[in-house]
Amino acid sequence: MNSETGAPWYRDGLRFTCTQCGNCCTGAPGYVWVSVEEIERLAERTGLSVEQFGQQYVRQVGRRYSLIERPNGDCIFWDRAAGCTVYEARPIQCRTWPFWTENLESPQDWDEVRRTCPGSGQGQWYSVEEIEAAASRTIS
Repeated sequence: MNSETGAPWYRDGLRFTCTQCGNCCTGAPGYVWVSVEEIERLAERTGLSVEQFGQQYVRQVGRRYSLIERPNGDCIFWDRAAGCTVYEARPIQCRTWPFWTENLESPQDWDEVRRTCPGSGQGQWYSVEEIEAAASRTIS
């Protein structure tokens, strides 16, 4: 936030275009949080029943649900040759990348994202309103 105007540092917008490089889908273990609605959408996309999908691809973490990962930490739906195999049905967490609150706290945080995500700072321009709408949809 700019203390004088109250506007965020990205008030002029930011650029991002997914290059499907997989950097946000691979690597260190973590969580891809999914809601019941997202599980239903993913089940439909994969041609499985919700129950089958849940048994095969979802783990419960406390009261929440996360997609499982491969042993190396990669998302279960990431294919190195084909990219995201459920891209059109991907969860909100994936849809809102890189506009997550923790990536927008400061220009330095955004620069860190740009070092690992080749699409950050490139391509489509997003207004401050679009960025904040995406950030407000993320599940933390």
